[in-house]
Amino acid sequence: MYMRINLFDQEQIRQNLFPFTFTRPVADIRIGILTISEKWQKRGFETGFETQDYLSQKFPSTNAEVQVNGALCPNDELVAAIKSLQQNEQLMAGEVLLAKHGNGTTTVQFDLPYLLVQQSWDIFLHNAAEIKVDFELITKGRKSQPITDPHTIVYNPEHVFLEDGVSIKAAVLNAENGPIYLGKNSEVHEGSLIRGSFALCEGAHVNMGAKIRGDSTIGPFCKVGGEVANSVLFANSSKGHEGYLGNSVIGEWCNLGADTNTSNLKNNYAQVKVWDYAKEGFKNTGLQFCGLMMGDHAKCGINTMFNTGTVVGVGANIFGSGFPRNFVPSFSWGGAAGFSTFQLRKFDEVAEAVMKRKNKDFDETEKGIVREVFNLTNQYRVWDKK
Repeated sequence: MYMRINLFDQEQIRQNLFPFTFTRPVADIRIGILTISEKWQKRGFETGFETQDYLSQKFPSTNAEVQVNGALCPNDELVAAIKSLQQNEQLMAGEVLLAKHGNGTTTVQFDLPYLLVQQSWDIFLHNAAEIKVDFELITKGRKSQPITDPHTIVYNPEHVFLEDGVSIKAAVLNAENGPIYLGKNSEVHEGSLIRGSFALCEGAHVNMGAKIRGDSTIGPFCKVGGEVANSVLFANSSKGHEGYLGNSVIGEWCNLGADTNTSNLKNNYAQVKVWDYAKEGFKNTGLQFCGLMMGDHAKCGINTMFNTGTVVGVGANIFGSGFPRNFVPSFSWGGAAGFSTFQLRKFDEVAEAVMKRKNKDFDETEKGIVREVFNLTNQYRVWDKK
């Protein structure tokens, strides 16, 4: 029997996860093979969202008495603890609210390990571990479709799983360091080199000659080529050509032009700083490796070069020579030479064309979200203030 829960946005975490949570609840973030909400669904929960008003039409709530932190990735112990909550009990880990039943006036402490996605870089940092968790969850008790191509080489085949409709030709799959999951109707083209942990979701493609260096997720209907390492593409985005993408997170409906390259390591090997929306300044990630964080509907032209720890907002369009600044506000138009505002009328034309290619409509719900984000991010487009 399914248990209903609402996955709520904790405001500080939501702000930490900008630009991705401008256009989605925290629980719609993909980490591992699945989004956080899909992880709960696979474990027997019916999920809704408690999120911002402007997102609620696309991400509605459900009639549930139990609320669960939307940044929380489930494990067996958490599932048992949440299902055991009595009326008006709340599940806490120290000062962190994990879940509550009713008004949560009585506290139950949770002292076991758990994962809370609290920063944008947590998405790639914990991606390998979550691929392994999701792989076990999805494939348990099931049999993989066979690899029939005689020219594909597989290492550790027991940790490779193919769903129905997978096409693979003359590739190398090495699952010695982690599992490889190939989703329904996905395609691995000729000459691809793939190391686990790796997830290729439904309808996604790894293009010819690509080099996938592990711990990466290519979301539904994405396309990747070139070299990719420890990166997550949410859905419907393309990095189809040569160029390097490492320790990065790419939202939905993004496109990286041919030979786009991301730096994920500073020349002086110092820890990487990234833009903090709440602070309106840069903060230290504590990481030596951190690449590109790109919000939904952002695009960049051919030969774009991104500095270490660059944050690109929703709907930005970047082009031209040189390195763009390492914080590019939402709806920016330009590059190293300077920016103007990507006006909504022009943005709509691009979004409609891009989504139509994948048989999706840029409908009034999507437009409403975009307009709200445009207004919310106006303060960062400082050139409009001059």
